[in-house]
Amino acid sequence: MFGGMNVGSRKLWLGLFSLVLFANLLFANSMAAQTAPPDAATRKLAHDILKQLIEINTTDSVGSVTAAAEAMAQRFRDAGFPASDIQVLGPNDRKKNVIVRLHGSGKHKPVLLIGHLDVVEARREDWTTDPFEFIEKDGYFYGRGTSDMKDGDAIMSATLIRMKKEGYVPSRDIILAMTADEEGGTSNGVDWLIKNHRDLIDAEFVLNHDGGGVLADHGKPLMMEVNATEKLYGDFVLTATNPGGHSSLPRPENAIYELAAALTRIANYQFPFELNNITRAYYERQVKLATGQRAADLAGMLKTPPDLEAVARLSKDPIDNSTMHTTCVATRLSGGHANNALPQMAQANVNCRIEPGHSLEEIRLALEKIVADPKIKVQFRENTNVLMDHGSDRHSYIPPAPRKDVFDALDKIVAEMWPGIPVLPNMSTGASDGVYTNAAGMPTYAISGEQYDRDDIRAHGKDERVGVESFYRGVDFYYPFLKAVTAQ
Repeated sequence: MFGGMNVGSRKLWLGLFSLVLFANLLFANSMAAQTAPPDAATRKLAHDILKQLIEINTTDSVGSVTAAAEAMAQRFRDAGFPASDIQVLGPNDRKKNVIVRLHGSGKHKPVLLIGHLDVVEARREDWTTDPFEFIEKDGYFYGRGTSDMKDGDAIMSATLIRMKKEGYVPSRDIILAMTADEEGGTSNGVDWLIKNHRDLIDAEFVLNHDGGGVLADHGKPLMMEVNATEKLYGDFVLTATNPGGHSSLPRPENAIYELAAALTRIANYQFPFELNNITRAYYERQVKLATGQRAADLAGMLKTPPDLEAVARLSKDPIDNSTMHTTCVATRLSGGHANNALPQMAQANVNCRIEPGHSLEEIRLALEKIVADPKIKVQFRENTNVLMDHGSDRHSYIPPAPRKDVFDALDKIVAEMWPGIPVLPNMSTGASDGVYTNAAGMPTYAISGEQYDRDDIRAHGKDERVGVESFYRGVDFYYPFLKAVTAQ
C-alpha cells in the first residue's frame, strides 16, 4: 500500500488513515447510540400503566381520581419506593393526588414533573369504541385520556420506576405529582398542593408532560414544540331573560333568539392580533423553514407594523389563529322551561383562551361590548361554578428566558431521535396546570416526545387516540431526556 513512498509521506498517510478510522468509529458509535434498541421492559411497563389508567374512570361527574392515584402509588411501592416517598392526599375522598420523590445527590434544587389524572367527560353513545376501555387497532391506542394525558402519566411513571430499579442517583430530587381536576371541577390538585403542601412539590423548575411534542404533517415530523408559556383559561356565562308567555303567541322578544344573536356576534368577532416574546421567537424560527405563500405571510406578519392581510390568511389555520389571538367559543347551551311556552331564560357557557397579560375581567368586559345588548348578562364562572358579576384579575405570565440546561438536553436528544427538525419554544393555545406553577415562581416547560399530526388532534373529542409508535417513541425519548436534565 505504501510502496515507493518516503517516510514523511508514509507518516502523513498513516495519520490520515488513522483520522478517517477514528472518524468512522465515532460515526459508528454515534449511530449505535441513535439506533440502540429501545428498552422493552420500560415500553411494556408504560403500556400496562396506560391501559390501567384508561380503564379507571376519572371524570369529574362519576369518576374517581383517588382510585387512579392509589393504583399508581401501589406501582411505586412495588417498584421499591419507600412509603415515606409516596404521598396520596387531597381535599376530599374522590380528588386525591399522588406525589412520588426519587432522591438525588442534592447538588441542585428539585425538578417537579406534573401530569393530571382526570379526563374530560365522554359518553359511550358518542364514541365508536368504549371510551373507558383501552383498545389497540389500526396502529393506535384508543380511549379517553390516551392523548390528554394518561399517556404522559404512564411515560413519566415508567421512566421514574426504571431509574429507581437501575439505582440512578440524579443531581437533584425528581418529584412526580399526578393530580386532580385540571380539566375542570373544584379541586385542582396543583393549586391545592401549592397552597397546602408546597414543601412536597417545591422545585427549581417544572416539566409538564401536558403539552409540547413533535408536530407532524401527515406523518412527517416538522418540529419539536416546547410550550414555554400558555394562554389563560376562562369560562363566562351569558344569560338572557324574558317574561315568556304562551307559545301560540310568538314574539321577537325571545330569550333563546336574543342569546343566539349574542353568540353569533361573538362567533363573528376576532380579538386583536398580538405576539409575545415567545410566539414572536416561534414564528421567527418558523419563517426560515417555511416555503411559498406561508413563508411570505409569516414574514409579513412579523413586520412592524404587521401586514394585516398576511395575518388574516394565517388566521384561517386554527392553530395559527389561536396562537395570534384570544379566542372565545360557545361550548354549552340551555334554555326554556316547557315545550309549549316561550322561554323565560336561555343561557350559554362561553369558553375563552386568553393571550398572556390580559385578565379574566378584561375579557368579561370585552364580551359585554361584543354582545352589545343590555338584556344579556355576562358573568364570570369560577372553577367552583359560582357565577360572578366581576371577573378575576388573574392572568397568565410570560416566563423568563428558557433554561439552558433543559434546552441543551432537549437539542441533543431531538437531534439523535429526529435528525434535522428544529426545537421551537412556543405558547400553548390551550391551558394547563402550568398556570399555577408559573405563578408560584417555578418556570414551567411542557415537553413530550410523542408525535402528533396537526390534522388529527382528538384530545377532548370523539375517539381520542394516540399512535402506538408515537407513544413508544415518547417512552424512548423521556428516559434519556430526563437523565440528561438531571445528570451529575
